[in-house]
Amino acid sequence: MSRIYNFCAGPAMLPAAVMQKAQQELLDWNGLGVSVMEISHRSKEFIALAEQAEVNLRQLMNIPNHYHVLFMHGGGRSQFSNVVNNFLGEHGRALYLVSGQWSKSAVEEAQKLAGEAQIDVLNIVTKLDGLNQVTLPDLHSIKKDYRYVHYCSNETVDGIEIFDELDSPWPIVADLSSTIMSREIDVSRYGLIYAGAQKNIGPSGLSIVIVRDDMLKLASLAQSSVMDYRIAAENGSMFNTPPTFAWYLAAEVFRWLKAQGGVEAMAKINQQKAQLLYACIDDNSFYCNGVAKQNRSQMNVTFQLADDSLDSTFLAEAERAGLVALKGHRIVGGMRASLYNAMPIEGVQALVDFMNAFAAKHKAN
Repeated sequence: MSRIYNFCAGPAMLPAAVMQKAQQELLDWNGLGVSVMEISHRSKEFIALAEQAEVNLRQLMNIPNHYHVLFMHGGGRSQFSNVVNNFLGEHGRALYLVSGQWSKSAVEEAQKLAGEAQIDVLNIVTKLDGLNQVTLPDLHSIKKDYRYVHYCSNETVDGIEIFDELDSPWPIVADLSSTIMSREIDVSRYGLIYAGAQKNIGPSGLSIVIVRDDMLKLASLAQSSVMDYRIAAENGSMFNTPPTFAWYLAAEVFRWLKAQGGVEAMAKINQQKAQLLYACIDDNSFYCNGVAKQNRSQMNVTFQLADDSLDSTFLAEAERAGLVALKGHRIVGGMRASLYNAMPIEGVQALVDFMNAFAAKHKAN
């Protein structure tokens, strides 16, 4: 069977070595004779797994000791409401920076819970020469007081990534769902980081939350106990039964990442993958990308065909070539290739070879 390369934006492909290990251990984990899905989350074996997972994640991201690492229910979208409920209180205000569809969705959720009076919104994407680009605001010039400023580092739908660190007088809350561990960041610059698992961590149904001690002292709104960061921190993320199999797979992905050389090594590979694909797009008039080079996503490469009537043909022929899930999001159309940590550079090369052959074939017709 020929190799299949899965470019899905999420749930995304997982490292083959992790999937093979999970397959081998599915019915007998840790020599217990049962699956990891079948044992108590409070058993000594699972507690050991959870503790080691946190140790590995802290090492991979160099997380300071005054930050809690939480393994929470739900995807990244669940944290849209959790952030508001945990930090805004009845009289707090927050600033939301909008750079695409996901940060816009975070605003909509925040306004639904807190009301528009408590949520200020600033659009940070403009068009220059027909290309979308991000301009970060001077937050120190804003004469208001906010509990936090929220932004999304990478917009999976729009193919926009923010590489510059925000300079903020208020705590920064960052949605890193599609960039976490794809490149190095300074965790100490953030009040809270959250990430849905289904891109660079593991399967869907789990979120990682990294929260600084002082953030847990902010006034909160009434909310469900299972979504309260304070309760999660006090109970080791086990106030109630967590998504244990997703946690197990995340733990295996962390092990795999360390074996690859950690985040620093992955960042170099991810840069190579993105450069390879963007070079193909830029060097061939048959394809185009609508994002300014300094904001082109390394994780989600969006592109359009010069003749969009060929979109369905492109997708069908790509799938026959073993290149799947390349259809762009329904909002923006075109194509999207997601290049998360688990995507090997061989998969990107196979896509580039296909794109060059497809363009040569249809330019001649």
